[in-house]
Amino acid sequence: MSRISQAARKTALEAAGLVHPHPRAVTADLFVGAEPFFLSLDKVQVKYEMLRAHVLGDLSVTAAAANHGYSRAAFYLVMAAFEQRGIAGLLDDRRGRHGPVKLTSEIISFLHAADPSQSGPDLAAKIERLFGVALHRRTVERARRR
Repeated sequence: MSRISQAARKTALEAAGLVHPHPRAVTADLFVGAEPFFLSLDKVQVKYEMLRAHVLGDLSVTAAAANHGYSRAAFYLVMAAFEQRGIAGLLDDRRGRHGPVKLTSEIISFLHAADPSQSGPDLAAKIERLFGVALHRRTVERARRR
């Protein structure tokens, strides 16, 4: 792989948040040497090759994890994610919340059925009275537009 394509790939991996946190810890043969076949910065490729080295190779979990810059505990998490979701499981989960916390389907149905002339603050106050959930007026307004 040429230096130019490696630089472009590194930029793309950084933009996607897919850079291996410890690329120098990767010591597997496919990732080291003068002309390595794979790029140790590619977190997804490293995870896949780690699993492959254990499942299809003769490496123990501990050795496969260590050769690919991961702990034994991380290996099992990667394996479980791969078994559940395939290649998509090798991508890191999105950080933070995964959707609104207070907007239940019941509240959203209420908002869609509400009179369109009612304001966000009025609906927020009504939701607090009816459902016991305090929502900001902007949250209510955004939910109505969806």
